[in-house]
Amino acid sequence: QVQLVESGGGLVQAGGSLRLSCVASGRTFRFYHMAWFRQAPGKEREFVATISSGDRTYYADYADSVKGRFTISRDNAKNTVNLQMNSLKPEDTAVYYCAASTSASYTETDYAYWGQGTQVTVSS
Repeated sequence: QVQLVESGGGLVQAGGSLRLSCVASGRTFRFYHMAWFRQAPGKEREFVATISSGDRTYYADYADSVKGRFTISRDNAKNTVNLQMNSLKPEDTAVYYCAASTSASYTETDYAYWGQGTQVTVSS
């Protein structure tokens, strides 16, 4: 029932920043836990960040590889979840996917809804 569309990917030099956005359809966005995953060429998809459902206070968690550099946020009024990516490294290069789940999870199999992905390329 939930459709997700990511945007904001692109090419950036190491040390630069990008802000990814994911817009969800429907009126139930606030009830979903949201997450970002990424998949680099030849590698498995991996967890990046998640943010809890709710209207007021949100709880976020991050993969160790991005902690301190990435920030996930959501705006329920706009049905949007964002990923601010700072201090980007070449190893951050991947297709980034937005996902929605009815429960908090770090595991991709727990997310029922996925966007199409947006490419992030970080050059040396």
